[in-house]
This record gives sequence, structure tokens and C-alpha cells, in this order.
Amino acid sequence: MKQFLQKILRFLAKSILAKYKPEIIGITGSVGKSSTREAIYAVLSGELSVRQSEKNYNNELGVPLTIIGAKSANRSPWGWFKVILKGLDLILFFDKNYTKILILEMAADHPGDIKYLVSIAPCRIGIVTTISGVHLEFFGTIENIIKEKQIIVTRLDKNGYAILNADDDLVFKMKDKTKATVITYGFSENSDLRAMEMFLAGLEFEAEEFDENITPESHWDSREWGTNLKLSYKGSAVPVFLPRVLGKQQVSAALAGAAVGLIYGLNLVQISAALKNYQSPAGRMNLISGIKHTMLIDDTYNASPISTKAALETMKDINLPIGAKKIAVLGDMLELGSASAAGHKEVGKSAYDAGVDLLVTVGKEALNISEGAQDFGFDENKIMSFNDTNEAGRFLQEEIKSGDLILIKGSQGMRMERIVKELMAEPLKACSLLVRQDKSWECR
Repeated sequence: MKQFLQKILRFLAKSILAKYKPEIIGITGSVGKSSTREAIYAVLSGELSVRQSEKNYNNELGVPLTIIGAKSANRSPWGWFKVILKGLDLILFFDKNYTKILILEMAADHPGDIKYLVSIAPCRIGIVTTISGVHLEFFGTIENIIKEKQIIVTRLDKNGYAILNADDDLVFKMKDKTKATVITYGFSENSDLRAMEMFLAGLEFEAEEFDENITPESHWDSREWGTNLKLSYKGSAVPVFLPRVLGKQQVSAALAGAAVGLIYGLNLVQISAALKNYQSPAGRMNLISGIKHTMLIDDTYNASPISTKAALETMKDINLPIGAKKIAVLGDMLELGSASAAGHKEVGKSAYDAGVDLLVTVGKEALNISEGAQDFGFDENKIMSFNDTNEAGRFLQEEIKSGDLILIKGSQGMRMERIVKELMAEPLKACSLLVRQDKSWECR
């Protein structure tokens, strides 16, 4: 049934694109696709007619759904029938409001995925964020992952644009694999579009601020905090402030968004102003009020060694009140194949380097995080390991104290957002703040 539906959606999507001819911006990479998509949308939406993928609509069903402008019907035959009718309506009649630009995430869980997606939606702009050992279980080697991801730029024609992350050597080398105009972005000196002088502002705390009689909202949650940087391109530079944006990876996404803005004729000043509207997607380095006047870094959408180490590095840069703890709650990173044990141990080292005061692991694979941390000198008495999120959540409810900072991260399959829901000060806001809160996830 799924294959039959996939063929129908492919036909509808290709027919719609052939009729309306929107420009396609395709994004792939091991991490950072959704954040990059949101940043591009923030930059372009004020000036142009643009539509972005909804949620994680980035596969053989999700990409056509974005093109049609419909939501997944999950297991409802009637719902899918309505999706098909909507697609046919776009083909048979003319919608003058159909978008001029489509921003599409393109995921590659298995070999052939990117080739399939670009065959449906050939890109004018192809973006590669990072390459890491995510899905090694299915690809076997990092070389196979590179070959898959770079299809998005090798298929561009000479009138297209390839936007590449200069901070990732595996991505940067793709500049020689495309006929398109290349724009690189990053923090390194060889970036065409570069972030400089980045610093986090507004998250400095004093011990007396965390009074038991004062709500979290009167502390940090109401502050105008965020990330400052200078955006440099071809000898010009402008200041950029990203309100309530946390972490280097989110800044990297903003840089990719800025690169797309340049292609569409926006200047640096316009791009800087537009990026103030950028918000990190749910489950990607979002700061949320926790119980007992704590702070939660919700990074629960997914996890890989590279993204987990980046999250720990960001945690390291936040100053806390005297006596407050930094707690890292890290779940299994799945689909790493033969690189799993080594990848988890690398994260353990990063937890030690980040100055984590308490390390909490969830799952069997995450025991390697504990082992890696101890190998580098982490006190074993400050490590707790649990089989599932329920056990970990109960422990943390008793353990955390006013002023603590808790990073929560793990692969989708670990459902680490359940811990965030347990610890957040206002659980009634879970549907709007957390990932995987719709009915289709409730029973999984």
C-alpha cells in the first residue's frame, strides 16, 4: 500500500512542479536540515512567496506532501484520498497563489534516497550542512554517505547554486563536484560567508536571582538573551543578533539562510534584520523553564556524536549561579552501526571536557558514554545510568535543584522529550514547545 501511495504522490508532485515551475531549494546533511530550513524561511519570507517543509517532511512521502501543500493522513484511507484530490485539483485547475519558492528537506536514511528525491524535485539551490556517521547501519561506510549526500549538488546545472559548509571538510570538498556556482559558509577563514566574534549574551546569572519565591519567568525566561555575531561577506560586515538562539549549530543554520538571501538579491543589512525572526525548531537547542527554577536545554529531536558534542560545547559556555550544577542527560544514539561504541565513547570524553557535574545516561548503547567519560577522568560517582526515560525522569525530579542547567538529548527512538515533559515548569505547553507530541506518537 505504501509503495502504491508513493507512486501516486510522486506523479502528483512532478506534475505540479512541471505546471507551476517553482524554484526548489533542497537541503541535506547528517544534522541541521530543519534548522537550516527555518533560517532560510526567516530570511526569504518577508520579501518573497515561499513555502517550507512541514515538520520533518523530508522523505519519499514528505517531500511530495510539501509540494502538494498537504499534511500526512497517517493511517486514514479517507485522509489520503483527500490529499490526492488536492493534488489533482492543483493539476487540473490553476492556483494563482501557488508558491514561487519551495524549501525542501531531503533526508537520506538509505542508499538511493537523495537520487529519488531530486528526481522528483530538481533543485536550483542545493545545500549540504554536515556529514557524519548517522545511518552507518544502512550505508556501511562514511564514503557511501558522502556519495549519497553530494548528489544534491552534483545534479545542479551551471545556473544553479551549491551552498556548502566550509567548517566540514567532507562537505567543503564537494565544491569540486558541481558545475554550479559555489557559496561556502562557516566560522573558518576559507568561508565566503563567515560568522565572526560570536558570543552568547543575556544568560549571566547571580546566585541571589534564584529565590524560591520568584518564578522562572521573572528570571532568565523573560530576558532578551541570544547570540551575537558579525556576518562577513566580500569585505563587508554587519552585526547580527539571533534572539533566543543557542549554539554554534544554530548559527551555522543562520549562515546558510544568509547565503540563500544573497542569491535572491538581499543585502547584508536586510538579511541581518530578517534573521531576528529566526527561531530554533522544537527539540533543537531550545531553552525551556524547568521545575525548581531550573533551565532545560531541549535538544531531543535526534542525536549523533557530532551534534551531541556540539550541544555539550554550548553548555560549557553558559555561566551558572554558584552551587548550581550542569547535568547532561544523554540517550542512545541509534543507527551508528559498527561506529556506535566509539561514537558514544567520544561523547563521554566531551561530557568530561564540558565540565558536566552530573552525567545521566539512558539506554544500553549510552553505557558507552559512561565508559568513555570515566576513561578520561570523570568521577564514576557522578554518573547515573538508566534503562528508560521513565526511570531517568523520576531520578532527575528528585536530584535537580534551583539554578541547575540540564541538557537532554538522544535519538528519536529513545523518546528523550518525555524527560523534558517531566521536568518542564509548564507541561501544558508541551504541545507547542516539544517534539513528537501529536497523537501518532502517543502510543509508540
